[in-house]
Amino acid sequence: MKKTFLKLTAAVAGIVAAFTLSSCNDSDNDMMEISSQRTITFENVVTPKDFVESGSFQGTGAAPVILPGQSVAIKFSAGKAQSLMFATMYGASKDWFFASKQPGIKLFTDNGTAITGDVSSSVLLWDNGTKDNAGQSENKPIAQVPNVNAPQLMKLNLDYNEMTSEFTLTITNTSGGTANETPFSPGVWAVSNYNGAQLLNSVPFFTPNSLSNPEITDIAQMGNIDKMKVKLNASTGIMTGLSPALVVIYRGDKNPVYELGKMDTGMGLKEIAQFGNVSKLQNSLKSFPGIKGIYVAGNAPVPPGNKITTSFKADPGDKIAYVTMFGFSNDWFYANETNIDATVKGDLSSKTALFDSGTGVDQYPGAGNRQALFGGTPQSETMVISKVGTQYPVPSVQNVLKVTVN
Repeated sequence: MKKTFLKLTAAVAGIVAAFTLSSCNDSDNDMMEISSQRTITFENVVTPKDFVESGSFQGTGAAPVILPGQSVAIKFSAGKAQSLMFATMYGASKDWFFASKQPGIKLFTDNGTAITGDVSSSVLLWDNGTKDNAGQSENKPIAQVPNVNAPQLMKLNLDYNEMTSEFTLTITNTSGGTANETPFSPGVWAVSNYNGAQLLNSVPFFTPNSLSNPEITDIAQMGNIDKMKVKLNASTGIMTGLSPALVVIYRGDKNPVYELGKMDTGMGLKEIAQFGNVSKLQNSLKSFPGIKGIYVAGNAPVPPGNKITTSFKADPGDKIAYVTMFGFSNDWFYANETNIDATVKGDLSSKTALFDSGTGVDQYPGAGNRQALFGGTPQSETMVISKVGTQYPVPSVQNVLKVTVN
């Protein structure tokens, strides 16, 4: 996976996750004073999941099915490399289901423009290969149903909110009055995670021309989405890369990197939080009062399972600060939450927090078209620096970043 991250542009070179350090005291049994030369390591410990976002849909009437003439809407986020896969049963069959081609409905043009309007041509009708027309069991590969015009039976319409990078897909049952009139069962949908070069799952739900699986079989034969929902829940989650980390040794009570509740000072934090570029802040801090040393760990994005390290020098009375980008965001960064004695060692992960720099409008992490991950630039905003809240299901700091001083 590391090679895929290295393909990102120089502006995206810092796509990563970050972490904060806070002060240590005598009760911290895993820390002890050391002197002079030491190292600090930042490790990306996030567990990659196939899907960044997933969910289900059903009819709104007394029965959960979507009858001819009825519609249902799905809201989801995505960036230009991502697509939407969905599946729902063709109810008037033994084992047919609607879904798109792999890896899903294309949502953006190659230049990053959102695709909107009628995208019904994306839907296909599939034979699951597990029941024949008489309902007897068979064992055939999944294949397209011949001689049935799926877009005549199902209309798909896309709307897009550019600020949030959120789509709304409206599915309408237009099979009424046709030779293939049918209800649609409850269905499932998912957006595959993107790591900077490719989707983590390019064949979600099923593989054409191969035998089916229990999850899609339950949908195709009974319209039952329970097994697929369990599988999707286990395979869905926000992941991220980390940028190179800036490490600062300083004297004084003021963290030179950021100040919670205050506006970004323009010294270079914005460039780290939006693009993972540490150069501007590194140069700005050279003339900052009390700075004793500035170090950079890593020179490329840090994918899950990888780590970066730098050596530094510190004397009694020195403090340490560090910062790295939560790469799959618009303007988030990890940093130490309170002052930390630079002469301690041990695991500092619990001392780290995730912050919003307040310089770019947020979008769903790993699924926002203005994020550097997708080659975008965040829409500007002017807000104070704050801790990231619970709007998105972001993993805890300890499940993304491990910071260790030796």
